[in-house]
Amino acid sequence: MENYRLFSNWLNQILEQDIPVGIKAFNYNLYEGSDDTYYIQLIGSDEFDENDSDWACTDYFNSGEDICYIKRTEDIQHWEQGLNHITKLVERYLKEGEYANILKSALELDL
Repeated sequence: MENYRLFSNWLNQILEQDIPVGIKAFNYNLYEGSDDTYYIQLIGSDEFDENDSDWACTDYFNSGEDICYIKRTEDIQHWEQGLNHITKLVERYLKEGEYANILKSALELDL
C-alpha cells in the first residue's frame, strides 16, 4: 500500500523529533485539501477527556506546515471513504510503525 509508506515516512519524520514532555493524547486533523488530496496534521494535547471531544482543541504540539498529503483515488473519493482509509493507515502504524510506542505511551503517562 503506497499510501501507508507515504504516511509512515511522514509520521516517522515527525516522531523522531523532540516531542514535548507532557502530551497525554495525539490527534490526527484531517482536511479536504486542494489538488484532490486529503491533508493530515498531527497534534499532541497536554489534556485528554474521553467525555469531551474538545480535548483535541488544546494544541500543545503540532506538525505545523509539515502535512501528509494523500491523493484521492476513485475508492477514496468521498470524505467518508477518505476518513475510513486514513483510519486504517493510523491503525496499521500503531501495529507496526517505527515510533508507534511514542503514540501509544502518551496516555500511559497519566496512569
